[in-house]
Amino acid sequence: MEFKSRTIALIVSVVVAAIFTTFLYFAPYLSVRALVITLGLTFSVCFILIYFSFEILIFREINNIYTGLEHIKRKEFRRMSNKFLFRPDPLKRIKDEILYMAEQKQKEIDELMRLQVLRREFLADVSHELKTPIFAAQGFIHTLLDGAVDDENVRDKFLQKAAKSLDGLDNLVQDLISISQLEKGVVKMQLKSFDIGLLCLEVFEELEQKATTYRIRLHLESNPQIPLLVYADPNRIKQVLVNLIDNAIKYGRPDGNIWVKLMDTKKKVTVSVTDDGPGIAEEHKRRVFERFYRIDKSRSRESGGSGLGLAISKHILEAHRTTIELTSELEQGTSMRFRLSKPKA
Repeated sequence: MEFKSRTIALIVSVVVAAIFTTFLYFAPYLSVRALVITLGLTFSVCFILIYFSFEILIFREINNIYTGLEHIKRKEFRRMSNKFLFRPDPLKRIKDEILYMAEQKQKEIDELMRLQVLRREFLADVSHELKTPIFAAQGFIHTLLDGAVDDENVRDKFLQKAAKSLDGLDNLVQDLISISQLEKGVVKMQLKSFDIGLLCLEVFEELEQKATTYRIRLHLESNPQIPLLVYADPNRIKQVLVNLIDNAIKYGRPDGNIWVKLMDTKKKVTVSVTDDGPGIAEEHKRRVFERFYRIDKSRSRESGGSGLGLAISKHILEAHRTTIELTSELEQGTSMRFRLSKPKA
């Protein structure tokens, strides 16, 4: 049977009025003991009436709301804590549940807003990075079509510049494809044992000319007579080393040094790339591994890269179940370290 608030209020009023009327009518004829008993009975009856009124009108409805919240919570948060389930006060329970769910929703909203900002920045950066080589190649080709094609020297020069711009565009697209595949986890690492020291020397040979151009010396701190084996994807780890060392070359100071140090521990090999460059400010440390993020916004793509190298390196190492650790102080240089597993015996 469902009771409305007006019906219960009417019943309580009638009962209380009847009790008081009866009490006042018989009060002159009752002894002190009878009066005390009557007052006790009156108190008990009023307490029971008011208690059940609250139980029916308030607690029952709040418990129904709480049950509904529990149902919603189970659908949305399967591993949610049950720390509110056994509190006796339903008003306190419902308040805590609402505050807790509001806090979770606010965190979701903040995360969505952060991702929205990153998405806008990413689209703006991609548009800019794609537009630059396209417009450059387009300008060279249109110049040739306007009549410069007849001059052999101008034609070859402009075709080479257009080809260079298109090669840069192709590299950028390949980097975007790589980072997209790495984020989705569709790239499988081809794990095998190899000597990380020999791989570092191979990378040094590839980057030697560029380091010489920037007047930077490369140093490998490892014993070349003792092979240092790791269990990883050699092509992907080479890509990481190239990105880290190339980054140190481009952002290091002229006549500086870059050290690649290999440290052998019990189960891991620690690889660190350290430079004596200008260092990284604190506000940039959290963002240097984001896509297209550049510390020096004034650098061109030719001198500063696309800003994808560190992001790709981060995802490659995460696929190897390890991370990059960054240590840097202004005017004290920068060091980036990661660990690779050794092959099992």
